[in-house]
Amino acid sequence: MAEILKLMISSANNFRGNPAGNPGTAPLVECEEICCVAGAGIVGDRYFNPGADSKRQITFLDQAVVEAVFAATSAKEVDPRVLRRNVLVAGVDLNALIGQRFMVQGVEFVGVEECAPCFWMDLAIGPGAEAFLENRGGLRAKILSDGTLKQGSACFQVLA
Repeated sequence: MAEILKLMISSANNFRGNPAGNPGTAPLVECEEICCVAGAGIVGDRYFNPGADSKRQITFLDQAVVEAVFAATSAKEVDPRVLRRNVLVAGVDLNALIGQRFMVQGVEFVGVEECAPCFWMDLAIGPGAEAFLENRGGLRAKILSDGTLKQGSACFQVLA
């Protein structure tokens, strides 16, 4: 069975819209649960209420990818928060959910696209991180129903 290991939100972007300067300092805050709002995102997150067409309502990341990218680079510490994703999971093939409707803990989503890494990953993690994360940077999804996600066991059920 799959598991939700961490749930995280941030009130501001550290990298997006900041191509020439230093990254921002808004922390990614761990939560025991997050409130998902259909078409709007996660309450309290930097991408909350971007519009129903936004691909950034929620992001998922695989713990195995986190461990692998830190092992493959010169990273000083293994902290999944530097990747700036909302839901850290284990036991889920996230790329298989692209284009799929799925349900987790009673909340319905649709997988939109890979959460492609940007050049900032080399700064945040270490040289080579951006290239390593290509095609495994996580999943961007839209939220289709209101509900709450909590840490712990979670069935990722693909819907017809």
